[in-house]
Amino acid sequence: MKPVHKVNRFIVVPPSNLHQHLGDLLISLDGADVTFQVGGESFLAHRSVLAARSLVFRAELFGPMKESGNSLIEISDMESDVFKSLLHFIYTDSLPVPETTDEGETGREMVIAGHLLVAADRYNIERLKLICEEKLCNLIDSDVVATSLALAEQHGLHRIKEACFEFLALPSNLEAMMASDGYEHLKNSCPSVLRELAASFLPAELK
Repeated sequence: MKPVHKVNRFIVVPPSNLHQHLGDLLISLDGADVTFQVGGESFLAHRSVLAARSLVFRAELFGPMKESGNSLIEISDMESDVFKSLLHFIYTDSLPVPETTDEGETGREMVIAGHLLVAADRYNIERLKLICEEKLCNLIDSDVVATSLALAEQHGLHRIKEACFEFLALPSNLEAMMASDGYEHLKNSCPSVLRELAASFLPAELK
């Protein structure tokens, strides 16, 4: 058998930069052929890119669900910054870098992550959904745990629900959650979760 001469020490293959090229395409918008109207803002995009990344977009833009010749699509139940982040992920497979890292932005970051998770679920982008779930789990504190728990219950997000229950297993965290602004919303929108909490954590005299 003829010996094979390996040349790997002479050639270095760089990592894939496809995401950079697609990100540049999103910025330049060369060849964009569809416009989305979201939250009072317009976003240009490329049908083929969206269809390649999302089966839902593929059905809406190329399948039986598409409207013939329609190049303007209105999305009325989503914020513009959420859709902008969704497009960024579709083109680059990453989330945009936050404009600020102030501690006071944690609540807003959590809201955006929650809305983006719902959008990812809507358009069946599983990796983005998992990234948002991980982010929400890492952001859990006494101020936002009630809101996170309500989101998890309403959208069947079992991992976030488990993370919230684990956080609330500490009595001081449970008491802080019940004093938070989001507790009333949780109580009104998801009473079944409170029954689960009572069965799991509350002492007998408070059940």
